[in-house]
Amino acid sequence: MSASLTRIPVRNVHERRFAAPAEQVGALLDTLASPGDRLWPSLLWPPMRFDRPLQIGAIGGHGPVRYQVDAYEPGRSVRFALRAPGGFDGFHGFEVIPAGAQGTTLRHVLEMNARGRAMLTWPAVFRPLHDALVEDCLDNAALALGETTRSRTWSLWVRILRAGFRHLTRRRAPAGAV
Repeated sequence: MSASLTRIPVRNVHERRFAAPAEQVGALLDTLASPGDRLWPSLLWPPMRFDRPLQIGAIGGHGPVRYQVDAYEPGRSVRFALRAPGGFDGFHGFEVIPAGAQGTTLRHVLEMNARGRAMLTWPAVFRPLHDALVEDCLDNAALALGETTRSRTWSLWVRILRAGFRHLTRRRAPAGAV
């Protein structure tokens, strides 16, 4: 069987330009997974958590997605090597791109090869959730920078998936857990 039939290459990019200087946008990036996180939409989505502060080698993730920080330039970029779910081979990360008088672009890139079950779960389940989460993240950045958000209503499919995950999480919770 050819390699193209056993994997799907994925490149998923979200970005937003802000009027703020790169230093301000980069400062938001540096709060990821900290108690003062101003970028990740933890009130709406599973929080990003690591076994230590944001730094190369930190291991963690959000919800069922696990990763390890494999590159970090404070105020400029962070990259996470994917570890789970199985079949998600690649990375995701944020970069701060100065645009001079035009402000600063905050970009999120996910590059991976989806293989095995992930060839189905990425497009049907994870991509819609990922896209909604990253757009919420960019809205958080806009709010933190005092700019207008693009707040979109989640699609019906995203709302159905989120309800299904909540139901599964409740069913798997140990007795007495809240």
